[in-house]
Amino acid sequence: MLFFIRRTRLLKNGEAPIGLRITVNGQRAEMQIKRSVAEERWNASKGCVTGKDRKALELNQYLESVRTKIYQIHRELLQDGKPITAFTIIQKFNGESESPKMLLEVFREHNKKYRELIDRDYVKGTVLRYERTVRYLEEMLQSQYNLKDIPLKELNHEFVLNFEHFVKVQKNCAQNAAVKYLKNLKKITRLVLVNKWIADDPFSEIRFHQTQSNRDFLTEEELNAIINKKFDIQRLEIVRDIFVFCALSGLAFTDAQHLTPEHITQDCNGDYWIRKPREKTNNMCNIPLLDISRMIAEKYKNHPECIKKGVVLPVPSNQRMNSDLKKIADVCGIKKTLSTHTASYRHSYLPGTGQYHYFFIHIYFFFILR
Repeated sequence: MLFFIRRTRLLKNGEAPIGLRITVNGQRAEMQIKRSVAEERWNASKGCVTGKDRKALELNQYLESVRTKIYQIHRELLQDGKPITAFTIIQKFNGESESPKMLLEVFREHNKKYRELIDRDYVKGTVLRYERTVRYLEEMLQSQYNLKDIPLKELNHEFVLNFEHFVKVQKNCAQNAAVKYLKNLKKITRLVLVNKWIADDPFSEIRFHQTQSNRDFLTEEELNAIINKKFDIQRLEIVRDIFVFCALSGLAFTDAQHLTPEHITQDCNGDYWIRKPREKTNNMCNIPLLDISRMIAEKYKNHPECIKKGVVLPVPSNQRMNSDLKKIADVCGIKKTLSTHTASYRHSYLPGTGQYHYFFIHIYFFFILR
């Protein structure tokens, strides 16, 4: 490091501006330190101001503080294993080395990589949930902080609690749904902690508490009422058929949505089976395709949506499906809350048997075809 004065660029007050030259491995860079001194009072060999008056002492103290900060920056770059050049040291001194890492910026980059891995490592629903988390964070930052983004270093315990409150109150999320969004945010904070973009974990004192949910299930009579109901609106008829197909196969909504003709096979006895890995766990399922389910699949074989996407059923979005199921429940006189989860009884899986529990299907199959 070398402090020097520019004698050829005197200021209006007649003083010479003081500059700093840094040389690293033969490469040099210069900067102005925004101080000046009279030419005759500058000691070029020592790089300081001569004299013991107050102004001289204060200026020399400032030069020493600059020197100390430059050495500190050099040590930090060395400890972090980052390349050390004269230019990067000056940039860091001026606060221009790097723009601060921002939460939504990092989160969107994470989501972009996840979206590129859809149907490889992740399903679309997972990616959509991460993208929804970003949208909720963006809305909270705008409404509560009047910001478009926030530096990662400003993340703290209070911010996490504010986000939890926001999704529960403003987005009307139940406890378990709120926990999912918090876990998405926590994954990003773990990522930035590993990259050392933040020093403290904002989730260090936060524990997730999920509530146990008891899902409704339909009785034989209720499911029979749905099947026998005539609908004048084609959209409701399609939703009803998909709901029944899931009820008779145990497929989850996303599995029914991605069911293709290749997933339906016939064994040597002439029986039809659904052989498909589950979207969520990738576990292979072997499910008997009952006659009613096969009739539903045949019914939509030539549906434009099925032909376009190469699927068995024209499944709408989960939100549209659940909305229409509520209407179907009303017209069928069913007081329970119908949803895509209600159709699937996959939670009745018998541990250790490797088989799904088809007791409900067999009762219904006998009731309809007896």
